[in-house]
Amino acid sequence: MKTTRESAREASHKRLVHILSDLLEKNYDAEKGYKKAIEHTHNPDLKKFLKNQAVQRNHFATEIDRKLHQLNEHPKDNNNGSALGNIHRFWMDFKSSWGKKDDHSILEECLRGEKASLKEYKEKLKEKNLNPEIKTMLENHRDSIEKTLKQISLLEDLED
Repeated sequence: MKTTRESAREASHKRLVHILSDLLEKNYDAEKGYKKAIEHTHNPDLKKFLKNQAVQRNHFATEIDRKLHQLNEHPKDNNNGSALGNIHRFWMDFKSSWGKKDDHSILEECLRGEKASLKEYKEKLKEKNLNPEIKTMLENHRDSIEKTLKQISLLEDLED
């Protein structure tokens, strides 16, 4: 029989693993989304920007995966991303095939995806059971996403 303290510790551990697993999946989604966006532009500067964002999201996923392993957890091998992420990428393909294949549309989709990521990170950072090391890592990710949002907005302004 578990003590109350052991049960609380186990529940806290499970919640932390759930938080990190969710963010891991979201970063896989973002990485794949940026790679998909690269396919739809011919602008070399935009391609470079999108590639850098895909690399950054891969780095975030690697950091989160490492933390999960440090917690003695092995995340499910789902680097295909979530069902919602797959739908978003399908929508990007569909929109590009029927609509204009312009960089502004690509940036709009990137902006939408980054806003969703930022919201997710902010929600997860409200959790009480984040140890300081994990909290700092997630705050750094959040700050980078905010910076990316500003960069995308600037790129959109240049397109107008």
